[in-house]
Amino acid sequence: MAAEIISGTDISKQVRAEVAEEVALLKSQHQLVPGLAVVLVGDDPASAVYVRNKGRACDEAGIFSETFNLSADTPEDDVVELVKKLNADPKFHGILVQLPLPKQIDEKTVLYAIDPDKDVDGLHPFNLGRLVGGDPVFVPCTPAGVQEMLMRTGHDPSGKHVVVCGRSNIVGKPVAMLLLQKMTGANATVSICHTGTADLGAITRQADILIAAAGRAEFITADMVKEGAVVIDVGINRVEDASKKSGYRLTGDVDFGPVSEVASAITPVPGGVGPMTIAMLLKNTLASAQRSASTNA
Repeated sequence: MAAEIISGTDISKQVRAEVAEEVALLKSQHQLVPGLAVVLVGDDPASAVYVRNKGRACDEAGIFSETFNLSADTPEDDVVELVKKLNADPKFHGILVQLPLPKQIDEKTVLYAIDPDKDVDGLHPFNLGRLVGGDPVFVPCTPAGVQEMLMRTGHDPSGKHVVVCGRSNIVGKPVAMLLLQKMTGANATVSICHTGTADLGAITRQADILIAAAGRAEFITADMVKEGAVVIDVGINRVEDASKKSGYRLTGDVDFGPVSEVASAITPVPGGVGPMTIAMLLKNTLASAQRSASTNA
C-alpha cells in the first residue's frame, strides 16, 4: 500500500496564511511591520534562488524584507560589521545569513555575531542552548518545520521512537533536541545515527518516525525502514540526469519510490520539508516582532 504523501507545499500555505493574519493584526494594533534582513555573500545559484523565494514569501505575508548582497571576495570582517549594523537597526526584527559562505569566511564567527534576539534562523549558540534546556526562543527553521508537519498531519511524536539520521548543527542535532523535550509536539524517545554508524539499518528500522538528514542522495533504502514508519526526508541533492533539460534532477536522502511502498507516510522532494523551512522563518520573524511590540508597549 502506497504511503500517504505529507505535502510541505500545502502545509506551508496554511502556516503562511496564519502568519499573514498575525502580521496584519500587529500592524493595526501596534503600527509595527515585522522586518527581516537577509545577508547573501557571493553568487551561489542555489542560495540566490532560496533568497528570492524568502523575499517573495515575506512580501506575501506583509513582512518587510531587504537583501544585502555582498561579493564573493568580501572579507570576513566586513560581513561581521554589516551584521552588527543590522543588530542595531530597529526596523529589522530578524537577521538571516544565507549559508554556505565563501571559504575565506568562518561561518561560526558570522553566526555568533548575530544578536540572539534577532537570530530567526535559531543557530546562535544562545538559542541552541535554550533549545537544549527546554526553553527555546527561536527553534531552527527546518526542525521547526518538521515538527509542524508531523503535528498537522496527525503524527504526534509523543511516545514514539524517532530516529534522526544526520548530525548537522542546522538539522540533525536541533531536531533531535526539539523532539526530545517534555512538551507538546515532542516527548519522543530519540536516537541519533549518521553515516559513520555501524549497521545503520539496524538502528533506522527501529524508527516509528525516521528523519533523514544525512546529505546523501537516496541514502535511505526500503530495507532500512520499518513497515508503517513515518519518513521525513530533509535532504535535497542534485543528481545528474541526462533526460532533464537542466542536466540534473532533485532528490532527497530517501529512495522515495521503494520506501513509499513500506512507509505509512512520507515527504516528497521537492515539495516536502523545503517549503516548511521558509514558512517557519516567517513565523520566527513574526514572533520576534511581537516580542518587540510587547517590550515597547
